[in-house]
Amino acid sequence: MNEERYLKKKMGFWSLTALSLGGIIGSSWLFGPWATAKVAGPAAIMSWLIGAFVVTLIALVYAELGMVKPESGGLGRYPLYSNGKLLGTVASYAIWFGYCATAPVESAGVIQYAHHFWPALYDVAKEQLTPTGILASTVLMIFFVVVNYFGVKFFAVTNTVITTIKFIVPALTILAFFMTGFHSENFTSQGFAPYGYGAGLSAILTSGIFFAYTGFGNVIMMSGEAVNPKRNIPLALITSLVVSALLYALLQVVFIGAVPPEMLVNGWSGIKFDSPFATLALMANMVWLSWIITADAMISPSGSALAYTAGTSRHVFGMAKSGFLPSYFEAVNKQSGVPTRALALNFLMGLLFLFPLKSWTAIVAIVGAIGIFKYATACVTVVVFRKVGLTKNNGLPGMQFIAPLAFVFATLLIYWTKWSKVQLAIIGLALGLGGYLVAHFINKNKSIEIFGGLYFVFYVLMLVAMSSIGNFGGAGLISEPYMSIIVAILGLIFYYIAVYNGVWYMRKKGNIEELQDNETQSGS
Repeated sequence: MNEERYLKKKMGFWSLTALSLGGIIGSSWLFGPWATAKVAGPAAIMSWLIGAFVVTLIALVYAELGMVKPESGGLGRYPLYSNGKLLGTVASYAIWFGYCATAPVESAGVIQYAHHFWPALYDVAKEQLTPTGILASTVLMIFFVVVNYFGVKFFAVTNTVITTIKFIVPALTILAFFMTGFHSENFTSQGFAPYGYGAGLSAILTSGIFFAYTGFGNVIMMSGEAVNPKRNIPLALITSLVVSALLYALLQVVFIGAVPPEMLVNGWSGIKFDSPFATLALMANMVWLSWIITADAMISPSGSALAYTAGTSRHVFGMAKSGFLPSYFEAVNKQSGVPTRALALNFLMGLLFLFPLKSWTAIVAIVGAIGIFKYATACVTVVVFRKVGLTKNNGLPGMQFIAPLAFVFATLLIYWTKWSKVQLAIIGLALGLGGYLVAHFINKNKSIEIFGGLYFVFYVLMLVAMSSIGNFGGAGLISEPYMSIIVAILGLIFYYIAVYNGVWYMRKKGNIEELQDNETQSGS
């Protein structure tokens, strides 16, 4: 708490809502509908709606956690409290790597659209940034850090303005395409689900849908700086997700309707764009809209990157408090109220994604699959907090049903993802587990820190087994929907095992009273 007292509580409902929308409506609106249509055809609309439903369940879980214990860097701190250092370490590093990738993702999106003005920035044939483009993206990332450096109030005002501006352009795009150049036959000419409904389910994690919606996490990251968090956090989360779900579904509809029918001779997988909506606007003779979209392509991703840059610095602050990073990164600048050392570290980590991967699609592909694991752990923590008496009167109605449902859907999303993508995620988690075990023995931690999160190891192994024999790149031993039903039942069983595991840990650890005292101080 020594350094946390320097964080400034300046974020109200509108600032928090703008923070969430700022993370959600970024480069994904420019590329997501195209990437999802290539994979799923018109069934992509279903993908966006299912993704929004699952993420809303998860957001409600975090809304309650933010009410019970508002804390900057909370995404990584909550599993530490409920299940110990093993789970806390793996979840924290998964969150950190995913968030560090966002600034390079968004900057790459900006530069990809900017190549219309400066062709030397992007190589269309190789579908990646040129050395000049990488340098331009790096400069843009420096700008994100500088804006955040000047404090949370300046950031909140800047982000609110940017979010307002960038929300207008997608709305204008939807209206313009509905009125001009809309081909309704596109929804049936190739079939609504030309590649099967399974392709639409897989697209949720692999085509930028889940990546887009998880911008809500920035609100939880900065909950320690929220005014009246018990009211403003859940309201901001629900408002932003409802608005963004409607926006993305409509964007997907107009994208499908805007594609010239002659481009579909090779199916939806054959459509190729470097700047999807801007190119479609030109094809529909809306040059004015093409220019507006291209200009907004400079703003929307920048707004998201600003939000994530702020949120990720708070996550590193939380990791340092938890002992997962050196305490050097726990320091908060007393004048600006910002963890500036964390900002610098995240900038360097972002470059490690940008330099080798060099494109929006390449970075998103790595981040997407591993992201869902970190959110599944929160569904356990929220009920553990209730069972040990930490929640008191701060709970949301129906959480006893919302949390297990969210956990089951998170489990299904992992199973529905292509096995090749799951393999990358499993490798990352395995490295995280191995890294913790090394640190565990070096630091001579107590065995309770392993046993508290032991369920997660077996949960991951279960998902490996189910994915390898399933129907999404696996062996396909059992047909659908029976395999998905089996996975859902196994997910529910693991959920209750995990809750029992967490309750045992917290009571054995004896940290309940300490957390209650800290929560009282933070809420005062």
